[in-house]
Amino acid sequence: MTTGHAGGRELPPSSPFAADDGSADPNVAEALDALDAGRGSVADVVSALAGTRVLVPVLAELEVADVVEHDGHAHTVDKEASAGIVALRTEDGRTALPVFTSVAAMAAWRSDARPVPTDVTRAALSAVSEGWEVMVVDAGGPVTVLLPRTAVWALAQQQGWRPAVLDGGVDADVTAAVRGALAGVPGVVSAGTEPGRRAEVAVVLTLVPGLDRTRLDGVLAQVNAALAADPVVAERVDSLELRLRAAG
Repeated sequence: MTTGHAGGRELPPSSPFAADDGSADPNVAEALDALDAGRGSVADVVSALAGTRVLVPVLAELEVADVVEHDGHAHTVDKEASAGIVALRTEDGRTALPVFTSVAAMAAWRSDARPVPTDVTRAALSAVSEGWEVMVVDAGGPVTVLLPRTAVWALAQQQGWRPAVLDGGVDADVTAAVRGALAGVPGVVSAGTEPGRRAEVAVVLTLVPGLDRTRLDGVLAQVNAALAADPVVAERVDSLELRLRAAG
């Protein structure tokens, strides 16, 4: 991940947190531990975060390189010499707002970061208003969680989050929405869904045989447009990939 800043602006401290001792919410800490041990899910972390306080980092100077560990990968963090709220760049090019559950977790990432307390709803609203797609919880570990766009929106709207993929399968409502969106696209014989490898959800398409490159590109453009226009897909699915299968 790479790091930038939000125009030098800072989130002002909020008086409701005057007595905050900087420790993590017990339910959030438990959800993170369970996820790390393989007994929980990102959805559990999102549920635990709802209504809690998080810490947003502000850096006086963003000058040197840093590294963020996530999913076993090291992500280089480029710094800029400007004060403000930090933004991370994920490996797929999206912009993320980092939030921390505790002062200790933030210090493990950057000891010179100043923690600004805010409720998670406001943090999510800030990310959405900036056009930042995702949020990263505890970028310095010990457990780092990337909250997808759909979870950020749910937190911003103070709604429960229903991930598109749960227990190894794609939610039936999402699959129905994908099939409905593509039912009228010429050239599509059938459409289904399965968990993605590069994205959250893979849309599996069977197309009419014999399409040349130009016609194939046209069909896929219509598929992408139809999926982007479907409200259920837009609300429930963080990212999509397409897989083509030959007609039987």
